[in-house]
Amino acid sequence: MRVGILGSGLMGGKLGTIFARAGHDVVFSYSRSKEKLNRLAREAGKTARAGTPAEAAQDADALLLAVHWSRVDDVLKQAGNLSGKVIVSCSLPMNADDTALVVAHTSSGAEKLAKKVHKARVVSAFGTVPSEVLFGVFAARRKARKPSLVYCGDESKSKKIAAELIHDVGFDPVDAGPLRIARYTEPFTLLIAQLAYEGDGGPELAYRVERFG
Repeated sequence: MRVGILGSGLMGGKLGTIFARAGHDVVFSYSRSKEKLNRLAREAGKTARAGTPAEAAQDADALLLAVHWSRVDDVLKQAGNLSGKVIVSCSLPMNADDTALVVAHTSSGAEKLAKKVHKARVVSAFGTVPSEVLFGVFAARRKARKPSLVYCGDESKSKKIAAELIHDVGFDPVDAGPLRIARYTEPFTLLIAQLAYEGDGGPELAYRVERFG
């Protein structure tokens, strides 16, 4: 597939690298540093390149949205018309200082995103796993037993594309249902992030919750 990365920070950089190494054509975009985008493309391999959000979105079979919630509107504006595009979002709707969700309980960031982008096909995925374990999961992807990763969305074809990407990273994709399920997975994602980044052994503990919880 052709996969555009909208947001090449920690999560976007790692997932984009894995997608490229799994054989997909990847365009890294949206970083403060063009040099960083070029470095990510070099390290990801021959099927990856750096570009603008508009170039990442052009002809993409799927877009990974991996930016802070405060930058969502900006990256969407730079990407241009995304009508009909499959957007796989792992962006939590966090406030400016990352202390709380600004959308929760009666809606979700994924649902808000679907309303922001006219006729886009939004799938929520990848949020419930800390980025630190992604390369390890990919390296072990051929093992018989794979960790599970949930995703949700409202359109079957877009969910099939998301499931393929999840599988290529090394997870067993688990369809959690319609996009409104993100109302429950996003608070869980916040819990995973707190486990991952607070205290000794955080990433390993969070990964156990993701795998067995």
